[in-house]
Amino acid sequence: MGSERLEISTAAVRGLTGPQPFDLAIVLGSGLGSLVDTVEQAASFAYEDLPCLPPATAQGHAGRLLAGSFAGRRALIFQGRHHLYEGYSAAEVTATVRLAGSLGCRRLLLTNAVGGINSAFSPGDFMFVADHINLLGDNPLRGRAEDPFLDLSALYAVDLYPALRQIALEQGLALHRGVLAALPGPSYETPAEIRMLRRLGADAVSMSTVPEAIMGKYLGMEVAALSLVTNSAAGLATGPLDHQDVLAAGRRRGRDFRRLVQALAGLWGRRVGSTR
Repeated sequence: MGSERLEISTAAVRGLTGPQPFDLAIVLGSGLGSLVDTVEQAASFAYEDLPCLPPATAQGHAGRLLAGSFAGRRALIFQGRHHLYEGYSAAEVTATVRLAGSLGCRRLLLTNAVGGINSAFSPGDFMFVADHINLLGDNPLRGRAEDPFLDLSALYAVDLYPALRQIALEQGLALHRGVLAALPGPSYETPAEIRMLRRLGADAVSMSTVPEAIMGKYLGMEVAALSLVTNSAAGLATGPLDHQDVLAAGRRRGRDFRRLVQALAGLWGRRVGSTR
């Protein structure tokens, strides 16, 4: 993504929303697009109208940016993400994050649909990402000359988890804390790969999120990630894995997902001692 295309896209968004920086960017995962229904005073941009963003080709990803108010915060909602399995590099799939950074976002919330590996996780549960295992074979900082040796030991804003879990308990929602493994896809993992991931300490597996988290940290954002467990991973499920089932699970849990994200946005803004 060239700097000129990023500048053009930034100017296009600011032309409709004004020069004030945005506070929060949210990237929506597979089947989780209904969150956009809660965005107020929104300006809408198709990805194809923003030259810095590649097309979003994956099913369940609308390819639209909403810029407006969410949970009382000036927010960017990316309805659709990019994946390595679409043919993009790890750097290319972070185009949404770089646009958010250019528009002044200080906080980045990444969401996704995952396969559950931890035996305590059930389909329909949520997971707050505490750490990750990057098995994508790529890194969005590859080839960067300026300070590429980024410390990831405190990548995710895990201090938000205890208060969010309490809110989830009060609402009758199962929210776990766990480690996310990222594999490139697009095929689902084999049972042997899931057994390997379990031994490595992974609680859930996805085909996204990790490059965006790394880029967000690189750009100086606070990063959080929230997963919906849509199915048990390969070898643990009772039937074959199907992307349509993933999308359907996202739709079924859409209301609960929105409630959790709204609560997380509120906690983030009220955090005591935040420097951002």
